[in-house]
Amino acid sequence: MSDLSMANNTDTKAFDVERIRRDFPILAQEVNGKPLVYLDNGASAQKPIAVLDAMDRYYREMHSNVHRGAHTLGDRATAAFEGARETVRSFVNAPSSREIIWTRGTTEAINLVANGLASRLKEGDEILVSHMEHHANIVPWQMVAERTGAKVVPVQVTPEGELDLESFNNLLNERTRILAITHVSNVLGTVNPIASLIKQAKDQGVLTLIDGAQAVPHFKPDVQALDCDFYVFSSHKLFGPTGIGVLYGRAELLEQMPPYQGGGEMIERVSFERTTWNVLPYKFEAGTPAIAEAVGLAAAIRYLDSLDRKAMEAAENALLARANELVSTVPGMEIIGTAANKVPVMSFKIAGLHPSDIGTLLDQQGIAIRTGHHCAMPLMDFYGVPGTARASFAFYNTLEEVEQLFAGLQKIQRLFT
Repeated sequence: MSDLSMANNTDTKAFDVERIRRDFPILAQEVNGKPLVYLDNGASAQKPIAVLDAMDRYYREMHSNVHRGAHTLGDRATAAFEGARETVRSFVNAPSSREIIWTRGTTEAINLVANGLASRLKEGDEILVSHMEHHANIVPWQMVAERTGAKVVPVQVTPEGELDLESFNNLLNERTRILAITHVSNVLGTVNPIASLIKQAKDQGVLTLIDGAQAVPHFKPDVQALDCDFYVFSSHKLFGPTGIGVLYGRAELLEQMPPYQGGGEMIERVSFERTTWNVLPYKFEAGTPAIAEAVGLAAAIRYLDSLDRKAMEAAENALLARANELVSTVPGMEIIGTAANKVPVMSFKIAGLHPSDIGTLLDQQGIAIRTGHHCAMPLMDFYGVPGTARASFAFYNTLEEVEQLFAGLQKIQRLFT
């Protein structure tokens, strides 16, 4: 039995991946004459029929603006929209749906919080982030720091791609005001020990924001158990539509923060003398919201809840384990990020090959991966590389697709090095 056909020993029979794949029609197509192998899930995951049908049904049967329509379609749309908010509340275990704010995505959610907390910052204050953050969890804090005189301070990572806890302990101090850190690294797949980090921060009165964009496709967060102040994520990585994201925030903090944008739903009363704000969550939802997208996100969460989550996690772990087994079959291949606790993300380089060439050559074989700096330039600088190739797996990927990836890499390595 060859390396590429050897079966993995992990028992994933409880998870019928072939049945699951039939729920995702895009996976059935060919690309460049080859069956599509989609391994770019960390950038954006594919959508099940349940999501497509829910959004289609919304537009066919109930489309209207929400909250103020004095007619049946308006009532239907509002019920679906607010029902979606409740679905998200349950997903993250927030105490109240008032604490669930719709945004355009993770990036807007972080910008909203950064701007909302700016008035709490002054010269000499510090905002603690990590060296593995996505740009979206660095740049908004830099912009606020420039306005307020605060300073963004990065926690170091180890060569293995884990958060350097000694660095964290040394940097968390009496000047720290905010800890903004990713739950899961989009480059390394590392799952950070955020529960203990949040506790340490809270013990010093530090506010905490968790970037959950890469975490929620793999496991459900519990914001009450974590005890974080803010938790943010995007729909499109959670098998839902693009254009919508979620901010969970503690109600007492959201009440104290100023609105992020003005107009429409976020007002209570407007006059030229004085304007007053609406109650939560609408205070932060200016203008017509992404109604169909909220409905689609709720459908994605319900779809995930219909699956055996433990079996799903086991299936994803099996994919990563098999990929790790096959690394030695590609001469010159080096994995970037070997943390003990990680989701199924594999960033890598191959000696003598540029990451963008690897991506292009794999695409010719029908295999979709991502290449470049992955919006994490400081992390690329840490590893001394301009970028990496990244294969990110989802529960609908198969062991055969992992083997196809490595067969493709072997072919490229033989031909071009």
